[in-house]
Formats: sequence, C-alpha cells, structure tokens
Amino acid sequence: MENVSHSIVSLRSIRALGITIAIDDFGTGFSSLSYLSKLPVDTLEIDRSFIADMVASTEGLTLVSVIINLAHALKLKVVAEGVETDAQLRELRLLRCDEMQGYLFGKAVPAKLFEEAYLTRPLAEQSAPIGFGLITDNHVDDRRGIRRALGDGASTP
Repeated sequence: MENVSHSIVSLRSIRALGITIAIDDFGTGFSSLSYLSKLPVDTLEIDRSFIADMVASTEGLTLVSVIINLAHALKLKVVAEGVETDAQLRELRLLRCDEMQGYLFGKAVPAKLFEEAYLTRPLAEQSAPIGFGLITDNHVDDRRGIRRALGDGASTP
C-alpha cells in the first residue's frame, strides 16, 4: 500500500456507505501489524495457511490464538479462512473466532451463479439459498459484479 493516507480516506468513504472492510489473508504478503492500528477496518481474515498449521503444532495454534486475541482487543471481527476439518472448527470455537469459512461448510460459489441467485431477481423470486457466497475482487468478473451490485453499472475493472 503505497499511499496509506489516501487509502485511509478512501476506506472511510466506503465505510460511510455502510460497507464493512476486511483485511484478507492476514499474516501473509503485505499485511502488516501497523495497518491494524491505522486503517479503518472491521474484520481481520486469518490466512488459511495458519488454520492448516494450528492443529499440526502448538506453535501454529499459538499464532492463531494470538491473532484472534489481538484482533478482538482492537475491536475487530475475526474470520478464519480455509476451515476444512472438525478439529479446526473445535479449536476455533474455543478460541472465540467470530466466523469461519472453508470446505467444511461448502464449496465456493462462482460469481455468476451468486449474481444470478441473489442480485438479478427480487428477493421474493429468489431460489432456495445456495449456501453462502464470497465475492472477491481477485478476478475482473467479480469486480464487475461488485460494481453492478453497488449500482454504478461499470463494465470495466
């Protein structure tokens, strides 16, 4: 994140619209502890690599516990990514993780299917729920879907 001040202003504007902001894949790549205190975010998503390690070693479990406690101390909601086993689910519940996502609960839903099921028809006409969905900005079609859902009708990334 090159211009943190600009990002803070942008994120505050987005939050003012009632949209919650999450730091995805926390603990990997460019996620930084300094961002937790500077950026106006609501949720911290723990990267799946930490979740996989938490039942394999005490060090892995300690890291997940510290991340959850740190996030809660900063009044952030915590989402564990990549929950695939009952053992992970049990540990995360004991650690008071707020939300979990992963194959244990269901497979990811393609953005087009999510859009067709939830964004193109009135609520009364929607089919039975397809489980839960996650739209990301990792793919150009997902970005278009997000923009359509927010009402700006943009067709380019």
